[in-house]
Amino acid sequence: MKRYAAAIGFLLLASCSTQPEAKKEAAAPQPAAPPGAPAVYKVKFVTSKGPFVVEVHREWAPRGADRFYDLVKAGFYNDARFFRVVPNFVVQFGLAASPATTKQWDKSLDDDPVGHTNSRGTMTFATMGKNSRTTQVFINLRSNQMLDDRGFAAFGQVVEGMDEVVDKLYSRYGEDPDQDAITNRGNSYLKSSFPRLDYIKTATIL
Repeated sequence: MKRYAAAIGFLLLASCSTQPEAKKEAAAPQPAAPPGAPAVYKVKFVTSKGPFVVEVHREWAPRGADRFYDLVKAGFYNDARFFRVVPNFVVQFGLAASPATTKQWDKSLDDDPVGHTNSRGTMTFATMGKNSRTTQVFINLRSNQMLDDRGFAAFGQVVEGMDEVVDKLYSRYGEDPDQDAITNRGNSYLKSSFPRLDYIKTATIL
């Protein structure tokens, strides 16, 4: 399917014994780790065209920021292609090099309220309807404020390399790459049919 910018209860069992038991001290409670990603974090993309950096703001779209953090930490975007590049609109990526990896992360994410407009350079999850975000994201190549009313919640902003790298990603294939084929065949399909696509070498949390 194409994605576009367009209380658990616990049962406690007690056993009886005729023999006295040594009294055990209860373990000191450990502080819970804060949920989700940091409030603000940066991701460096090293690509075939050069490096760029995205700064993510969790307050803009908490669920999206958390999912993106987990994907980057897992290496999901490494070797992934920029398979949809529409000049003066968006650059889209987020189908893994390996079909098995794409399938592993095919878990729908509930929507975030739109907390920041889709201005030029912002990064947003692609979707195909309500609560359907998974792994695909896009970078706005212009101000796409019309996407705000359609529920596209930007979660980050390109802060380095927009003009030098993102704007120059190979765009001659446009929207020709088939998303279902990428999902099922991964880079083997893209390398054979669209060999000039730019790609991500590594994506890492700074």
